[in-house]
Amino acid sequence: MNTPFLLKSKKITIILISFLLLIVSCNQANNKEKTKPNTDGVNWQNKVIYEVNIRQYTPEGTFKAFEKHLPRLKELGVDILWLMPVNPIGEKNRKGSEGSYYSVKDYRAVNPEFGTLDEFKSLVNEIHKMGMFVILDWVANHTAWDNNLITEHPDWYTHDSTGQIVAPVPDWTDVADLNYDNKDLRNYMTQSLEYWINETNIDGYRCDVAGMVPTDFWDSTRIRLEQIKPVFMLAEWESPELVKNAFNMDYGWYLLHVMNGIAKGEKNVSAIDTMLNEQTPKYPASAFRMYFTTNHDENSWNGTVFERYGDGAKTFSILCFTLDGMPLIYSGQEVGSKKALKFFDKDTINWTDNGFTNFYKILIDLKHENKALRTGIDGGSFIKVPVKNNENVYSFIRQNNNDKVWVLLNLSNKEQNVVIDNNENIGGVYNELFTLDKVKINHHFELKMHPWEYRIYVR
Repeated sequence: MNTPFLLKSKKITIILISFLLLIVSCNQANNKEKTKPNTDGVNWQNKVIYEVNIRQYTPEGTFKAFEKHLPRLKELGVDILWLMPVNPIGEKNRKGSEGSYYSVKDYRAVNPEFGTLDEFKSLVNEIHKMGMFVILDWVANHTAWDNNLITEHPDWYTHDSTGQIVAPVPDWTDVADLNYDNKDLRNYMTQSLEYWINETNIDGYRCDVAGMVPTDFWDSTRIRLEQIKPVFMLAEWESPELVKNAFNMDYGWYLLHVMNGIAKGEKNVSAIDTMLNEQTPKYPASAFRMYFTTNHDENSWNGTVFERYGDGAKTFSILCFTLDGMPLIYSGQEVGSKKALKFFDKDTINWTDNGFTNFYKILIDLKHENKALRTGIDGGSFIKVPVKNNENVYSFIRQNNNDKVWVLLNLSNKEQNVVIDNNENIGGVYNELFTLDKVKINHHFELKMHPWEYRIYVR
């Protein structure tokens, strides 16, 4: 028996088997990679975000039922799907028959009313196959009263002078406030955030009332999440501090309040300039602002866009799409849904299109294709175009090298005479976005605009 020869043969066999296993493993990894977008180096500058209300989206209110809408959303052109919380909802002190999404009973489980964990993974996988991203709504500030953490770790909660656990806000009676002075709580919460990325391959988070959680928690957590994969993080708050390190984007609440005031006749268009002049210097150039006319809170508690903006609903949406930020579309907004959805009870969206789908598709295509509307460090510049003796028409240009978008908005319910005197910024040949008319504009411009009329001239 030639022992050295046999040993050598065994070594060669082991090496060959290892090599073949490596090839199979690489092929499997490559096949898996094809089902998900690579968020490393993604250009977020021209993206559109869409909020998904799973409960109200379909009569079934499940992941599987929503999955059937993905081709429609892909055709619409949205890029990032933000799913409202998918965790089990607390029953103790529950509000309404279904309870609040934001009363989390278990941070590492799926709401059985929506489906199973495998069905959630399937949904994420399908979203990725279509080239879209998915971020999950995360409630770090508080839990349901029947979350096991209350009995297992009562020291993780905020207590009053009598030792009783308290709600974060008196009106939020269905949730209990977490205390981030506790290091064990911080580690548990970060591990839970890591869990969903590792287990389901989501692309980031929208973080509920992010400013009610210490910024240093978010900063350190972001570092740990990035060790798994690059993530996109949205803060439900309005704070330059949060978007310095932890978050990519925060909420443009200030603009929403300005638009609401203009629609009521309490403010004029100068309030938009005040907002921009106050906020722009405070924010880092890399930060994204999320602009919107509606979301789940606005729709349920303050009314639909038609109740707040009337015939100006499209006009204010254009403002959100063309200012330096990322526009949000809420479930049903793309069809012009006129329902203020119930928050704590089942209330299915009516998907009858009221003439809005093509409107939003045109705006999304412009956001994708014209570099003038990009946001962030290499985004388009903002040039105000003064309208003579008029406080109701807002006019501005976004420009990025040869790409140019000139926006004219009548933000009032009255006819307006627009006169722009000797402004060299407006001269040129454009295509009007919605009529597709080709127009040549000189440095002097006059136009009579109907109530809530809008014009977008594109080059």
